[in-house]
Amino acid sequence: MTQPDAPSPKPPLTVLLAAPRGFCAGVDRAIQIVERAIQKWGAPIYVRHEIVHNRHVVERLEAMGAIFVEELDECPDDRPVIFSAHGVPKSVPAAAARRNMIYVDATCPLVSKVHVEAQRQHEAGREIVLIGHAGHPEVIGTMGQLPEGAITLVETVADARAFAPRDPANLAFATQTTLSVEDTAEIVAALQARFPDIAAPHKEDICYATTNRQEAVKALARGADLVLVIGAPNSSNSVRLVEVARRAGAGEARLISSAADLDWACLAGARRVGVTAGASAPEALVSALIEALSARFAVTVEEVRVTEEDVVFKLPRVLAEQ
Repeated sequence: MTQPDAPSPKPPLTVLLAAPRGFCAGVDRAIQIVERAIQKWGAPIYVRHEIVHNRHVVERLEAMGAIFVEELDECPDDRPVIFSAHGVPKSVPAAAARRNMIYVDATCPLVSKVHVEAQRQHEAGREIVLIGHAGHPEVIGTMGQLPEGAITLVETVADARAFAPRDPANLAFATQTTLSVEDTAEIVAALQARFPDIAAPHKEDICYATTNRQEAVKALARGADLVLVIGAPNSSNSVRLVEVARRAGAGEARLISSAADLDWACLAGARRVGVTAGASAPEALVSALIEALSARFAVTVEEVRVTEEDVVFKLPRVLAEQ
């Protein structure tokens, strides 16, 4: 009797798992704010803009009773509204107050720090250069803290070299919190070369979580044939991780929203694959990706840890006291 052929052994695959990865303290706080608001006031509650840039998170909160809108005028007066972690222009809470709405600001405290710094520099009479990406909600929110024309957006080194200030001796700069550390340093250097007296932030604007995730990707990229970054295409910090991985020496780097989006052809010939997740991507997506890889490969997971994170941000008092 002929014996059935034994199944072919799975090819070996080493997964280099970045740490830290995934949710940061600001994202975790923002999600908790929506969850607590639903518990406190019942469904529905409204959220202006995606609370964080991750569709999986948004869909889970929608199932709990959150309704996501783009503008405040889409919200009824008699239901609570949450402002996203990216921050909003001052005009938004002002409009909510005029309508006597219940609102909770879920802006990440590190983004709020940039707002405070920009206000301080403006009050000191300085023109402000904001390094960031046009159209990103965080940039819109930061520029909306001050009167029109008080902040000039600079996206590239070329922009920095072309910038024509009103008073070259009276400048300050700030940055979006989710940028590439290296790209930002190049733009800052270009500004400082032209304007040696430009005032810098008291502390680095690029947040600890962005920096840590980029450092972890650098550490694993050098030994990876492919780096997979779990995150949304509109997530600035996730897109930056792909760029950082390529620059750091990965054979290839790709952004995927989940394991379901993985093009398996890109793993052909790969033996060492780096895996990380942007700051708004839940850990469940990482676990699901490793499970999907394990179905096709004999996976060995090696964690590449560059630092520990223990940052926790307090919830707003109106939601903390439940």
